[in-house]
Amino acid sequence: MVKIGLIIGERYEILEKIGTGGMSDVYKAKDHKLNRLVAVKVLKQEFSENANFVSKFRIEAQAAAGLMHPNIVNVYDVGEENGIYYIVMELVEGITLKKYIEKKARLSVKEAVSIAIQVSMGIEAAHNNHIIHRDIKPQNIIISKEGKVKVTDFGIAKAATSNTITSNVMGSVHYTSPEQARGGFSDEKSDIYSLGVTMFEMLTGRVPFNGETTVAIAIKHIQEEMPSPREYVSEIPISVEQIVFKCCQKSPDRRYQSMGELIVDLKRSLMTPDEDFVKVIDPDEDGSTKTISDSDMERIKKRSRSRGSMEEAMHLRKEADVIRNAKRRQIVEVEEEEDEDEGDAEEEDDSEETEYVYYEDDEEEEDEEEEEEDEDEDDEEEDDDYDPKMERLTTILAVVAAILIGCVVLFLVGRAFGVIDTNLFGKKTEEGQEKEEEKEKEEEGEPKAQVEMVAVTGKNVDEVKVTLLNLGLTPEIEYEESTEYAQGIVMRASVEPGVKVDEGSNVVLTVSAGSEGVEVPKVVGLSEAEAMTELGKRNFVVNRTEGHDAYIKAGSIITQSPEAGSKVPEGTSVTVRVSLGPEETKVKVPELIGRDEEEAMAILIEAGLQLGTVSEVNHENPALTGLVCYQSYSVDAYVEPGTVVDINISLGPAQATYKFTDSIVAPTPEEDPSYKAGTLVTVTVMADDGTQLLSTQASSFPIQQQNITGIKVNTGYIIFQYVNTTDTTTVTNEDGSVSTIEGTSQNKEFRRPVQFTAE
Repeated sequence: MVKIGLIIGERYEILEKIGTGGMSDVYKAKDHKLNRLVAVKVLKQEFSENANFVSKFRIEAQAAAGLMHPNIVNVYDVGEENGIYYIVMELVEGITLKKYIEKKARLSVKEAVSIAIQVSMGIEAAHNNHIIHRDIKPQNIIISKEGKVKVTDFGIAKAATSNTITSNVMGSVHYTSPEQARGGFSDEKSDIYSLGVTMFEMLTGRVPFNGETTVAIAIKHIQEEMPSPREYVSEIPISVEQIVFKCCQKSPDRRYQSMGELIVDLKRSLMTPDEDFVKVIDPDEDGSTKTISDSDMERIKKRSRSRGSMEEAMHLRKEADVIRNAKRRQIVEVEEEEDEDEGDAEEEDDSEETEYVYYEDDEEEEDEEEEEEDEDEDDEEEDDDYDPKMERLTTILAVVAAILIGCVVLFLVGRAFGVIDTNLFGKKTEEGQEKEEEKEKEEEGEPKAQVEMVAVTGKNVDEVKVTLLNLGLTPEIEYEESTEYAQGIVMRASVEPGVKVDEGSNVVLTVSAGSEGVEVPKVVGLSEAEAMTELGKRNFVVNRTEGHDAYIKAGSIITQSPEAGSKVPEGTSVTVRVSLGPEETKVKVPELIGRDEEEAMAILIEAGLQLGTVSEVNHENPALTGLVCYQSYSVDAYVEPGTVVDINISLGPAQATYKFTDSIVAPTPEEDPSYKAGTLVTVTVMADDGTQLLSTQASSFPIQQQNITGIKVNTGYIIFQYVNTTDTTTVTNEDGSVSTIEGTSQNKEFRRPVQFTAE
């Protein structure tokens, strides 16, 4: 039983409980050895009693402890004490992605894609280390106060699936892949499917499949097609929609084959969101059975026929060449005679072209014959094909000429009557431009397309909103107390059923707030902080949007929905629009600190800016190593679109050095109760980078103060090695005899952490 104040592993003091899950509880704790706050995940009792599960759990957790990535909640330690199995992790102050989605109803496309990129980078690092998460879902993704996205719970999922833990323990079945739902083999592509479902929820505020039982939901993952996120949010770009579709293919072979491929498409969607560049490849297509046509079969037969000697084949080819040349001369003579008799210039042109095309066809036949090496069939084809080809070609040329003449006549007639307003260069004439302007004016007065209103009274407001949006109408919500209708049920609409209205019209829905609705306070004009406080007092969920306003100062509320004074159910979402001040043509510089170079470039492009010079420099913050530590324009500054922003990438802190100037005291009773003063002890001082700083032996303590300098890391440890002995003793027995008890010896070794001082 874990209690507040308990110390686990002789170093982690439990401070408070900060979360719970299906398999474990999470506590905030203090690491007294390194003097830092950590998160300690403790396995629940029912799983601790399963030896097989515990064994796999520890193996996977130890593997996860080797992962170090900015987008992963890092694991520091794994251990067991008195039947308590625990994992010590990085403490991230923030909220889960699930709560973040619930708070905002749904995320913008850019925000969702940005979060997906960071999650993908973390999972990619795990996959590169042959670790599969198997339980990707918004509940296991944390957004820190600094805006950093981190994936947690690595290592637990594999152990759980190995022991067929039920879905309520494993987490929500809403995000499981089809192969996991079947209980089959799962790999990296299972994580890609789950991430696709998570993206769907970020974009739409809902999961793609729902049901009354976990089994029903799992069957939908296996059998039903993934719905399009654009059915719920029409402004989602096609590239993002296709990325979600490719992630969520039923067959793993049709999904992205790696997180790296997914990251490339996600970053590209930030730059060209409306480009349809995502391609889903069917791996079975290339291996499918294809029908062989009769011509293909005949060609195969011809090539397979045996031939005589090479000399005979060459002889046949020569004879064929002689016959062809004779025929060509005959054709030319016949055509020349016809041209002289008719004496028509146009027919002369046709004859010349006919002669050229015929030769070309004849040469193609010759190539075929040489490949097939069948002289008899060649002669047959030439004799049979001559007249039909000439007749067919003449017919085609006549049709083409008729079409061209018809087009010219239509063009001249249309231009004469003003029907065609373009000249030969494709530019509009003045008369055509005037007519087009008159036509546009007439069209402006034409009524818009109309849709017929449907019956909505008595239905759930969420269902009604989707229905109206699909019809092309814009729903507006007003709440009103009612004892007749339950909370969230539409009582009436501003448009009666059956009435036709213009597409895009607003429809006001009056929704029941129940018999005890909560009054919405007025927050328009208040600062954002004041508005959040007022709405938070009444347990409203706040959705924040931004907009420019020429009269409301930046940071204050422009509008709110529902309006002040209306009665709504407790916990209803209230959307507030925060003023950005007067609208400017300049763009705001985003924050790049803490991002890698590729991510910084994507953010700049998204903001309408350009990446300039990238320099590598030392920076004192080790957490920024490999990341942006400087940007040439301040965050939130307004600059012209296209401005070039230079960045610096941190190489890590400049090489600092440390020193060890402390004396070394003897082993304490807490470290070894059996230690005796005067025992010869081997003392070794080591730095955490593996450098040995001191090795000596001593039987009296403290060892005089050391002065070791030039140490490259700030932490290390002291190793004590010695032998504990007991003296030989004599014991007088009851019968007066004396027994001798021989002394014993035991090797002892332990480590004492030490902190070095900066020079």
